[in-house]
Amino acid sequence: MQRRTLLGAACAVPALSLLSPAARAAGLVPLGEPLAFDYAWLKGRARALAAAPYRPPAAPVPEAVAALDFDRYQAIRFRADHALWNDRRLQFQIRLFHLGMYFRRRVHMFEVADGRAQELAYDPAMFDYGTSGLDGASLPADLGFAGFRLSTADALEQDMVAFLGASYFRAVGGSRQYGLSARGLAVDTALPRAEEFPDFTEFYIERPAPASRTVVVHALLDSPSIAGAYRFAITPGDTTAMEVDAALYPRKDIERLGLAPLTSMYQTGENDRRLANDWRPEIHDSDGLSILTGAGEWIWRPLSNPTALRFNAFADDSPAGFGLLQRDRNFENYQDDGVFYDRRPSLWVEPRGDWGRGTVDLVEIPTLDETFDNIVAFWEPAAKPRPGDEMLVGYRLSWGAEPPAQPLLARCVASRTGLGGIVGRERKYFSWRFAIDFSGGNLSRIPAGTAVEAVITVSRGNVEIVSARPLASVQGYRAMFDLVPDETTEPVGLRLFLRAGGEALTETWLYEWNPPPLAQRSPV
Repeated sequence: MQRRTLLGAACAVPALSLLSPAARAAGLVPLGEPLAFDYAWLKGRARALAAAPYRPPAAPVPEAVAALDFDRYQAIRFRADHALWNDRRLQFQIRLFHLGMYFRRRVHMFEVADGRAQELAYDPAMFDYGTSGLDGASLPADLGFAGFRLSTADALEQDMVAFLGASYFRAVGGSRQYGLSARGLAVDTALPRAEEFPDFTEFYIERPAPASRTVVVHALLDSPSIAGAYRFAITPGDTTAMEVDAALYPRKDIERLGLAPLTSMYQTGENDRRLANDWRPEIHDSDGLSILTGAGEWIWRPLSNPTALRFNAFADDSPAGFGLLQRDRNFENYQDDGVFYDRRPSLWVEPRGDWGRGTVDLVEIPTLDETFDNIVAFWEPAAKPRPGDEMLVGYRLSWGAEPPAQPLLARCVASRTGLGGIVGRERKYFSWRFAIDFSGGNLSRIPAGTAVEAVITVSRGNVEIVSARPLASVQGYRAMFDLVPDETTEPVGLRLFLRAGGEALTETWLYEWNPPPLAQRSPV
């Protein structure tokens, strides 16, 4: 059964286009008849999809479209006068992405108004093809779209949100700077086989009221293993908020199901200078994974660019939140006046309801340059849905300079590593130095003479030269220690926090370090 036939059979409504005469004049063309629509219907559609065998895209995109490289694809511009709601005095406009380059699966776009959904037809008149080499007139009439981007009325040329490619989407906060991305779902990430990337195949965008600062987007997700229905209530601002609801329906058992997956980039930073061959001191979209456990413990795990794929799972019960953050916002530490890594947003996930037992998973993949997103974080539930089940998930995403939840204790603001030993003394064996700076909380108000202790746990090796002392530059404390590894190259897990008088002063710093081979352990 064809998609349109299925939709038409489910919801028969009068054949009346929802598009205004001005929208038609601007080039927006309706496709087919309007359909009765709400989120409950979309969930039913996803459940029906999951009950049937997976059907891959029916037809590939034309060869000329698939062959577009980055520069030629970037040359294609959506015409501003064709934007959805360009003819209405609303707080938002929608502009559509052309197919091409990595984005080769047709996505169906619908506008929803008064409980009805009207599909939008592809029209080459929507696009300025510039130097792309494409001739719009020669492209198929039903080519379709790759995704969409959302702008606000106060800055129509600046994206606030974009949905493009598989189930990827991203947003900006007050800095209006893109950075890391989110996904609808992760399937079998970091397993010894190919990862599955579900697709958002249909978008249903509700027309907001004229004064509304929130726009609602629905999406249908499909893949060989699972189908799903999503609802995003998006409110742009200094912190852009997304209330997300998802209904998931597996076709088959899934070994690793990742909820609220986040994707970022970390190449070089103060704690990992393995590829510090660039003129810029640091290159990353995010510098750490932050977790607020169900028990109320704050955890900070600095990111790194490992030599081999690294997978860590942090067990928890009913997590209160997690996110990939860009805590370092000092331009001096990046020196990038082109893409401004100091302005990249952080992204915080706040579960709604009880997510039960599971793990926050962190995947770090080696990368040679900054164009490759090599960091993934997501929640993996211990109880996974089975074929025939319905899994309902709700959470809030916050995109901005600072996450809405902040530790009351001092937080880690820098992690540095390098060769250990005591300056001025001959090093007789290899050791590795860790220097961790904490700021905030009560650290700046600790009375002089207070005994502040660095509490350190390591999974292997010996710790020596431990100290914890005030650091005026951050109005906090610096903890330092050396690790003398054993003779293996197995990863070493490290855990540290500061305390005084038996009370924790800081969040918990976690790290994983891979000792070099014995032949490379020079003490000098």
